[in-house]
Amino acid sequence: MSLSAWRVAVPVRVAVSLMLAGALLAFSPAMQTKLDARQLSDQDSRGRIRSEVSLVSTLVSVLDKDGRPALGLTPEQFEVYEEGVKQKIEVFEPETQQPLDIALMINSSWSTLTELNFQTEAASRFIQKIVRPGDRLAVYEFADEITQIAPFSSNVSMLQASLKRINLGVGTALYDAVYLGAQALSRNASGRRRVIVLVTDGGGTRSYADFEMARKEAVSADVLLYTLVVRVVKSESGRYTAGEHALETIADSTGGATYFPDNSGQLGAMFDRIDQELRTQYRLAYYPNPRPPAGEYRSLEARVNCDCKIRSKKAYYSGGHTN
Repeated sequence: MSLSAWRVAVPVRVAVSLMLAGALLAFSPAMQTKLDARQLSDQDSRGRIRSEVSLVSTLVSVLDKDGRPALGLTPEQFEVYEEGVKQKIEVFEPETQQPLDIALMINSSWSTLTELNFQTEAASRFIQKIVRPGDRLAVYEFADEITQIAPFSSNVSMLQASLKRINLGVGTALYDAVYLGAQALSRNASGRRRVIVLVTDGGGTRSYADFEMARKEAVSADVLLYTLVVRVVKSESGRYTAGEHALETIADSTGGATYFPDNSGQLGAMFDRIDQELRTQYRLAYYPNPRPPAGEYRSLEARVNCDCKIRSKKAYYSGGHTN
């Protein structure tokens, strides 16, 4: 899939359509863009430039036994394994200052009607807190289609104002949201952390992409996925638990996390946890030995010598995105 198919129309509102679209149409200063999610690119799957030897970077979140960030760890306490082979860590950054690119994606299907105001209020506070100089955030809504309502920007007031333009839709293109969010981030400059923060009730009814497409795109784009699944319905019999489990699996494979607030009133605390984690991550990097063939799926494991819980991506594609 490619982000190259764009349809232009009205003010700064980019709708990502999942219907078969044409190529680039007309441009105007005030743009609305619909993306064709069915156009799978044949050019290196994302048109990326491959290098012979790539520095592989992994972000590591370390939490102590009380769930708080474990700070002050030393390089000697970390180990990284690729395909089971221990690697030499060449880069160690505690509390990495790499800037953030965040795709904030909010479910706007009818099933979220009673919670949407609470969600946008919590999202507004999150934007105020998370966006620092050098960071960029884009706002998306997703129902039956994925709509970018604010482009990647550091303008906090503009991003907060965009939340008021969220409209309710029919259906929930859950996997498409992950897939296209990862693609949007993959188009941004390297050397930045790529993060999807997705707020949903877990339902998924209209996606063109399936679970494996969404998971592969997130891993390939080197995205951290954080999902906030608001369980409005408490009984499992009334929820789309398959969607919840799928999001949890994708988030875990990227090194992100899934949170399950019981109502939207708890979202603020969950957003705060994500903000705290992103500000206290360790960044490790190494040159793979032995050197893998380009484009190969490689298992990855980070370990830390402390009484801690560790989260990091479980795999990457060799020769792909690097930080």
